[in-house]
Amino acid sequence: MSPELIGTQIHITGIVQGVGFRPFVYNLACQYSLKGWVKNTSAGVDIQVDGPVDVVQAFITDLQTKTPPLARIDTFEARACQPDGFSGFAIIQSESIPGAFQPISPDVSICQDCLDELFTPTDRRYHYPFINCTNCGPRFTIIGDIPYDRPNTTMADFQLCPDCAEEYANPLDRRFHAQPVACPVCGPQVWLESGRSEDSKSFPKAEAALIKTQELLREGRIVAVKGLGGFHLACNAESPEAVDELRRRKLRVDKPFAVMLADIKTVSFHCELNTQERQLLESSARPIVILKRKLNSTISPAVSPGQETIGVMLPYTPLHYLLFAPLDGQEPPSALVMTSGNLSEEPIVTENEAARQHLAGLADAFLMNDRPIYTRCDDSVMRVNQAESQVYPLRRSRGYAPNPVRLPWQAPAILATGAELKNTFCLTHGDYAFLSQHIGDLENYETLQSFEENISHFERLFRVRPDLLAYDLHPDYLATRYALDRAGRENLPAIEVQHHHAHIASLMAEHNLSPDQKIIGVAFDGTGFGSDGAIWGGEFLLAGYSSFQRLAHLAYLPLPGGDAATHKPARIALAYLWQYGLEWDTTLPSTVFLDKAEQDVLINQLQRKINTPLTSSMGRLFDAVSALTGVRQQVNYEAQAAIEFESLVDEREHTAYDFELLKVKENPDASAGDKWIVEPKAVIESVYNDAYTQVNPGLIAARFHNTVANMVLSVCQVLHDQTGVSMVGLSGGVWQNMTLLYKTFDLLNDAGFKVLVHHQVPPNDGGLSLGQAAVASAVYLSNPAIADR
Repeated sequence: MSPELIGTQIHITGIVQGVGFRPFVYNLACQYSLKGWVKNTSAGVDIQVDGPVDVVQAFITDLQTKTPPLARIDTFEARACQPDGFSGFAIIQSESIPGAFQPISPDVSICQDCLDELFTPTDRRYHYPFINCTNCGPRFTIIGDIPYDRPNTTMADFQLCPDCAEEYANPLDRRFHAQPVACPVCGPQVWLESGRSEDSKSFPKAEAALIKTQELLREGRIVAVKGLGGFHLACNAESPEAVDELRRRKLRVDKPFAVMLADIKTVSFHCELNTQERQLLESSARPIVILKRKLNSTISPAVSPGQETIGVMLPYTPLHYLLFAPLDGQEPPSALVMTSGNLSEEPIVTENEAARQHLAGLADAFLMNDRPIYTRCDDSVMRVNQAESQVYPLRRSRGYAPNPVRLPWQAPAILATGAELKNTFCLTHGDYAFLSQHIGDLENYETLQSFEENISHFERLFRVRPDLLAYDLHPDYLATRYALDRAGRENLPAIEVQHHHAHIASLMAEHNLSPDQKIIGVAFDGTGFGSDGAIWGGEFLLAGYSSFQRLAHLAYLPLPGGDAATHKPARIALAYLWQYGLEWDTTLPSTVFLDKAEQDVLINQLQRKINTPLTSSMGRLFDAVSALTGVRQQVNYEAQAAIEFESLVDEREHTAYDFELLKVKENPDASAGDKWIVEPKAVIESVYNDAYTQVNPGLIAARFHNTVANMVLSVCQVLHDQTGVSMVGLSGGVWQNMTLLYKTFDLLNDAGFKVLVHHQVPPNDGGLSLGQAAVASAVYLSNPAIADR
């Protein structure tokens, strides 16, 4: 007697398209001899099966526990239905559902199977730069709409040859419905263009183009290479002359370049590497990982001037692997600078014609291809937080975006527009917060245009039309202006979110804290517009999602010249000396750097309070101490003074400077209890004396880092006694300083605090939009009438 059959309908959401999920379901159903179908929809994956109850139950278990490596199930729903009398199991046509959405997989590095085929001479894709399968290759950068099917990608115009079509249609093949699937016969091609005008018929193509590219790189030339999310500018990282020339052309004076190394063995030669760092380098995301440089490294010091670290990544596309392969019998390069293909502060170039126009003065040649890029996407930058042995994001982009952060509640449809620097935006849909890839600094029209185009793309891709906007308090941020202009045009409510509140809320959201949770938030950065009109940045907040109380902060300093002062730490150093009545000794490095005329202007500004906004910024305190110590008087990129100062820290030094914690009698927020001011006068005096007596800069750097860590512990202990809160969150750009992070984390942890640091989004302004969205959502949910305004 045959077992009784039952029918079951299953709906799955998450990253379940473009990752081999339907072939996985098909093969599993065939293994269990189940009948039915599976299909993609705009809302996820739907399955219907007929079979014996115990077999169906085993099938359901395996669906959730044996998923493909790139898949991620967010929700799984199964319900009984009448058996349908299916004769077999099939993968049926995808269905577009109006208004439905689903997460999209990020771009993924080449898998081992494809890598093996790439270097197998008998394989038909031998040395083909665009080899891929359902387990690897481009996703986010080629998709125009959902469901994720070939007609909705930039591969739509590449007609499959019979061999590729057979693989694409075979559920048992790992290239079944791999949307970018292609081969040398039917797929994209590469060619090399010289920087000079010449007959296109003479351009080296295919492997000849790669061999010529290697030759140019060996000669010290600069080549623009079209990658997954845009162009890279590549040169020999072991050639000081090539690196210096790239800096000159790109107008990038000191800011570090990323380096792509051939393999892990090469990485181990150049850098210190532990298990967690190796795993991160080799992960499918293949980010740039910040590693400590070895003394014997032959990578040019010009790659990262004034630093003891290098940003390193491994090859992640077949094209990259071919650039490091011995194609013509000659020694291939093993270390290449791979920096974004743009002039400083402009968006990365993605189109061939734009590369010819905008990179002509930067590159000697162009390694082109004809696969269009739908969405530009820079490389991600990560570190390993050794205090927790976990990933610590510095820039979240390729390989991670647009993976959503899951919110601890169902949010309204919100667009949060982020900040001015390191901009990202965030769209919420249900409990998904879709954080964009790194957009960049919104300081020019081109980046603003990219910002607006990406917002439109995300809204279309994830079927979100915002009901609410969130923006930074700073009135002059282009992201703020965009939000307010759009709110006015579309009659949408808009919620302003204080910068440092957003930093702490982003940390709370990624740790999935409940809506009623409060933490002590330590928000340290360079600049953030405060609710009192001052420039904040050394803040201790009692923070929830919907509100915060500023319980302590670094003492205010008049910042001569406002934002302009951030480019000259020497000015900030002398402003601190003026504030505390210390003489501008003519032998101090900062005084030597600024001539008499500039010193006269500076003292006039300070005395007459001309363009001297008040700041409580910890970033500016780092700038001042770095300048007083003689490390950096003028910077060429953000946080350069603090970064170079950190690199000097002598870990053998455990002493610290004194500081004062002063109680403020009048607290404007009476419900918060006492308010405290952290007064660094004694710190400045001690650094001044150490610098004057020529104490080793490494000792000064160590003492200052120890001081700031002690400062955080002392304030958190006072606030714990005052509030009873024992959870501390560390967010803001200053916490990219790993020396400070480790020292502070250990002190707080040893004192019994639960310490939260970032794992999913950056501590810098790249994570700010998530916090804005979380705050706006909490404010709306506590007062839905806001949407009626």
